Amino acid sequence: MAKGKFYVVWKGLNPGVYDNWEDCKRQVEGQEGARYKSFASRQEAVDALEQGYPFHSKQTGSYKASSHEFKKTSAGSPDPESIAVDAACSGNPGDMEYRGVYVRTGQEIFHIGPLKQGTNNVGEFLALVHGLALLKKTNSNLPIYTDSVNAMKWVKNKKSKTLLERMPVNEPIFNLIERAEKWLQENTYTTSIIKWETSEWGEIPADFGRK
Repeated sequence: MAKGKFYVVWKGLNPGVYDNWEDCKRQVEGQEGARYKSFASRQEAVDALEQGYPFHSKQTGSYKASSHEFKKTSAGSPDPESIAVDAACSGNPGDMEYRGVYVRTGQEIFHIGPLKQGTNNVGEFLALVHGLALLKKTNSNLPIYTDSVNAMKWVKNKKSKTLLERMPVNEPIFNLIERAEKWLQENTYTTSIIKWETSEWGEIPADFGRK
């Protein structure tokens, strides 16, 4: 007996894994922006659902897919097939969090925090490394945008230059910094890191909107 396919629905009536096309079709047909794809095994499908649509964007099906369009400026226009990262901090230091989103749709891919007694610079650095590690893990060739020059420099030097004081309350943040630095020292990557031109394109899609 031939093995059946398994279908992942990332966006539709009921996102999830389905073991036949008819059930999958009912979730996506007529749904604007629906995203789905077939896989040879259930485990592959489950992994793909957890990793999210952007990392399996090639050869996915869609019904009336919509996308965000960027106006072309003197700086060109950002590539919608990309991820963007950003951080926010309430105070300096203060409660810090960071996240990454898929630029075309704004879908959140990861979100860490809030964590106590952090800084925006640290959050930007951690967000960029988190994005690089995730893209490498999923064998994705998507570029990554950041609006932080400091984060780009720290990543290039494989070292955080934060002046943040280490204390028990922010130990989780320093653990993340050490993990990020270790990943940079032990890994290579081909991901293009691109500066988000806020003055030309507006706020980066991963922005928390708290300015």
